[in-house]
Amino acid sequence: MSTSLSLDLFCKVVDNFGDIGICWRLARQLQREHGIAVRLWVDDLRSFQRICPQVDVTAESQHIDGIAVRHWATQEGEFASDDVADIVIEFFACDIPPGYIAAMAQRPERPVWLNLEGLSAEEWVEGCHSLPSKHPRLPLTKYFFFPGFTEKTGGLLYEKDLEAERRAYISDPAAVPAFLSSLGVTGAEAAAMKVSLFCYPYAPVLELFAAWRGGEQQVTCLVPEGVASEAVANFLGQPSVPGTVRSEGALTVRVLPFVPQQDYDKLLWSCDLNFVRGEDSWVRAQWAGKSFIWHIYAQDENLHHKKLRAFLQRYSAGSAFDEFSLCWNGAAQGDWPTLWKALAAAMPEISAKSSEWQQKILANGDLATNLTNFCASLR
Repeated sequence: MSTSLSLDLFCKVVDNFGDIGICWRLARQLQREHGIAVRLWVDDLRSFQRICPQVDVTAESQHIDGIAVRHWATQEGEFASDDVADIVIEFFACDIPPGYIAAMAQRPERPVWLNLEGLSAEEWVEGCHSLPSKHPRLPLTKYFFFPGFTEKTGGLLYEKDLEAERRAYISDPAAVPAFLSSLGVTGAEAAAMKVSLFCYPYAPVLELFAAWRGGEQQVTCLVPEGVASEAVANFLGQPSVPGTVRSEGALTVRVLPFVPQQDYDKLLWSCDLNFVRGEDSWVRAQWAGKSFIWHIYAQDENLHHKKLRAFLQRYSAGSAFDEFSLCWNGAAQGDWPTLWKALAAAMPEISAKSSEWQQKILANGDLATNLTNFCASLR
């Protein structure tokens, strides 16, 4: 695509870090790998700052890593046709300002307008991917673009240098110890099974801690600040703040500072097992080449359980993985010491599965490239 193309990406933060995490990764990849001038509109700068410390939460307008960032504070405002980008993306069906939409219709060459949907392994996604939807009043057409796990979807976010960076990191014998040490992890803690924990507050964390505490295997659980804070504070016997650590039985829990996106990838690469949540960290765990357990965002009428089962069916990493995942997400009941013992025994098999899975989904192309190619076909 032409390097002169411009793109506006609108993001409303609903899931704390997942929404802005995805949009920030996509914005940087579109700019770096495809030469597109990206302007990111985001309503919650504080959540953005947690994953990107350079963000100034008081600035209405700023530039970070080559991306123009705008604080999307209101639906009001007037826009001229010159204010509209060549490509307009609304993430997860957020309502972009009516004045902006009106200006889109006034643009001599209509922009390509996409609704970038959330990731799901369900089959119906294939039938909805790239479908057009005409505006009821204006001469505009919006297209639905779905990430996914098959060639009939938009694929997953995957930077071209990601695997090379991962391999260089894990093949350097000093890299993992140095990174963990920078987070306060001691040599003894690093020698145990290392588990990163990123989940929603309603995860059965205390039950899992009890299983780890009473198990035979030493476990070091690394928890970012603010994650499962009530359960973590309960175990620690004090507030969950960075640097706090406590050991009991076979379990050590250490609270980490919330790290930027690039360092979160390193954390995933450094651990033996990663608990992830939502969409952004879930996808990164799939590229990390390690065992992972996904905590899916809860929906009314337990619709998320259907989405979870659809993914488990595609991923097919074995009964121990499936049973633990279902219980972790409240879709089944089980005995946590038994579930953990089975999962731990299956981890070598699950990790081996990840390489095969990566090749399978990489064959579908990456999301940013598929998106730019789709926009080029419409233009």
